[in-house]
This record gives sequence, C-alpha cells and structure tokens, in this order.
Amino acid sequence: MLSTLQSVLEKAQRGKYAVGAFNISDLEQAQAVVTAAEILQSPVIINTSEKALEYAGIENLSAIVTSLAKHVKVPVVLNLDHGRDVKIAHHCLQQGWTGIMFDGSKLPYEENVATTAAVKKYAKKFGVGVEGEIGQVKYKEDMKISKKPVLATPEEAVDFVQRTHVDALAVGIGNSHGLPVPGERLHFDLLQRIHRAVKVPLVLHGASGTPTASIKKAIHYGICKINIDTDLRLVFTASVRETLKDQSIFDPRAYLTPARHAIMDEVKKKIMMFGSNGKAK
Repeated sequence: MLSTLQSVLEKAQRGKYAVGAFNISDLEQAQAVVTAAEILQSPVIINTSEKALEYAGIENLSAIVTSLAKHVKVPVVLNLDHGRDVKIAHHCLQQGWTGIMFDGSKLPYEENVATTAAVKKYAKKFGVGVEGEIGQVKYKEDMKISKKPVLATPEEAVDFVQRTHVDALAVGIGNSHGLPVPGERLHFDLLQRIHRAVKVPLVLHGASGTPTASIKKAIHYGICKINIDTDLRLVFTASVRETLKDQSIFDPRAYLTPARHAIMDEVKKKIMMFGSNGKAK
C-alpha cells in the first residue's frame, strides 16, 4: 500500500528502528525492493533521484511503483531523493509521490531554509512529508574539491526545523555518498547532540558499506531512515557480469532475473540490519 513518508518515519521513531530507503531506476529494481519488504513484512521507502527520473521518466516510475504498492499490504513510500530542482519536486507531487527529500545543502544556509520551507508549504497541499538536509553529505565530485566534511550542528538543526517545519532531517555527520572513503568516520557525539536538540526523525545518507555496528549505533541516536544506493548497484552489476560469462545467453530476462534476486537478497539483509522486519504488521 502506498504510504506517506511522515507516517512511516513517525512509526519508526516510536519503535526505535530505521526504514531503508532504496534507490531504483527501473522495473526490476523496484520489484526486488517491494518483494523483499513484503517477504519480511517491513515498511520500505523507494527512492528516485533526479537522474533516475531523467532516465526512466517521472510518469513511468510513478506507474511502476504505484502499481507494485497496490498489490502488497506493507507500507511503500515513493520518495524523491536529493531533489534540488523545485519544479521537479512539484512535478513529482503532482504525479503521486508520497515523500520529498529536498536537498538544499549546497545552497547558502538562508537560501536552503527559504527554499526547503517553500517546498514544504507546497507539499502540505498534497499531505506529503518533506525531508531537508543540513551539513553536507558529499559526492565523489565534492570530495575531489575538498575531503573536509561539512558537519551539521545542533544549533543549526533547531533553527532549520523550526523555520522549515520539515518532517525529517538529513544530517552531515562525516558520511559521504558511495562506498566509505579512507579516513571517513561518523561523528556519533554530534549525532547524539542533534538527536537531543530536535524531535523530528533523523536521516543517514551514504550508508552503503557502513559497518553494522555503526548502523546500529546511528539508529540508537535517532536515525530513522537510511539511504542505500551503491550497495544495490554493486550486487546488480556483479550478478549480470557473472551470468553473461555464458556467452550463449542473449535473452535479457536470463540475466535480469538473477540480478533482481541479488538486489532482493541485499535489501533483505539491510531490512534485518535496520530492524524494520515485522514492523508492517
């Protein structure tokens, strides 16, 4: 069943577990995520980045995820991941998205506040929750410019939440997108202080490759949503490469089916790690 971002995260916050937000860009990936969630009776967030929307089409991804959600009883959130274009965020809401992550972390702080607040105001018309970001969760291209982390602060978190009214907050605590880079570490003391300062569910981005112990500790300090993308790409691609060693195979279904199962298995591992299994009941 299609559910809103805020309803899923509010329940996770009360239950002290995290919900996985898994990035997809096609049918096979979406099927894998929803099937894994249904098997383990877990709520799930399906992330769609702006690049995924460009690749597959907003209307197409909406149709795929909405159709899959209708046939399962577990909560499924269709979420915009790292939206930076306000027009795209608006279009997603108009096309049935039930969660919006607006990322203004690269903007000057005051502009981040103002733009996120405007997106939140528009999303409220649809009854959809919004996640904002402070600090900065860097990508590879950002790391080439500077490896120094841009950390959130408790004071900034309080101000941002009060002025934007976001339903969830992604925080830069030393994490980066993709697999962990040498020297990367999560500042749990900072996360703990932010958790004490604000009441909204907190979000950890760039969690692919993060050790289980660190994930568990992050959840203990208020993380309720954990984004996974790179780990899914790795298992999908590894499966395709392995299958295509047999050069007689040319039917896409012959290599996409095991790749779909590989993603499903990886999602199930993450769901168990995050503690959301059985929480859809």
